[in-house]
Amino acid sequence: MPEGIIGMHDMEVIYQVTDPFGIDRETITVELSKEDPGAVGRNARGILEITVPESGTIEEFAARLQAELAAMGYTAREGDGEEDEDG
Repeated sequence: MPEGIIGMHDMEVIYQVTDPFGIDRETITVELSKEDPGAVGRNARGILEITVPESGTIEEFAARLQAELAAMGYTAREGDGEEDEDG
């Protein structure tokens, strides 16, 4: 995979951040190419638009993504029902 293109690992990390906020994956677009400084925004239709930066690691961007989502008013859900403690 070329350096400037996002891969499956990048998407997995992004979803590890967005899923706890309860953001439907169908309402997220991620630019295929990486571009500095990266960006997180919401368009007029409410679609979350993400551009992963080319410099730095995806894990570093994940921390920024989490902070920016919180600043946009998203709140993490206390358990999303995906894990059942009783088995």
